[in-house]
Amino acid sequence: MNSEGKLVNRFQIERVGKSDSLASNVAKQLEQQIAAGAIAVGDKLPTENELCDLFGVSRTVIREAITQLKSLGLVETKRGVGTSVLRTQAAETLFAYQIDPTAIDDILYILEMRISVETTACELAALRRTEEEVALLEAHFQAFDEALSRGELARKEDYEFHLAICTATRNPFLKQFYEQFNKNVIPRANLVNSDLKQVATDNYLQRVRSEHLEILNCIKNKDAEGAKQAMHNHLYRAYHLYQRYQDNNKFD
Repeated sequence: MNSEGKLVNRFQIERVGKSDSLASNVAKQLEQQIAAGAIAVGDKLPTENELCDLFGVSRTVIREAITQLKSLGLVETKRGVGTSVLRTQAAETLFAYQIDPTAIDDILYILEMRISVETTACELAALRRTEEEVALLEAHFQAFDEALSRGELARKEDYEFHLAICTATRNPFLKQFYEQFNKNVIPRANLVNSDLKQVATDNYLQRVRSEHLEILNCIKNKDAEGAKQAMHNHLYRAYHLYQRYQDNNKFD
């Protein structure tokens, strides 16, 4: 039995039920095991396959759970090495698990905050960005496109695009502030759970894409005022969409 297999035997976990938020449930349990010392700092987590068997979930769920642990500063993943524990207590964070991506109130609260923070971040990014940061934004925009072409909702790619904007501000506190979230900050789950037809969802995602492109072009052209307005429009349209859903219990 390898070292990861021995660690598995020390885990005290519960199989994840279908009604749970799968990735968050897995992440919470792994965090508890790390805090309890089931895995020491510097040791590796069990393999993806072992975690899938333990929790009874897919690789996608395990990978998302690991991403959440990374956002807490608990683990790091290196190619060819695996995922290792960095610390037993999470770095100070806000909302990483508390956000319910299907709760309209949470979505509206988060969007209110994002409108306040990200419009200024976008303005600063346009003023301060480097060519390397523009290239990174373009890469994230391309990744968003590729996700759409695969028929995905591109929540991870959307989050990474917005995080890259905060990084381009050169303000480390803005970047750290946004890093405290995970992709649940992107309000997409309700589109899946609603009675929207696929064509309506596709239209929504294409609008998000066009808004991202406008933001990207403003930052690329160092148009600070245009970038600020483009980000405000982008987030406010999302806010208005979910506000209508709250009022009418459906997406128009």
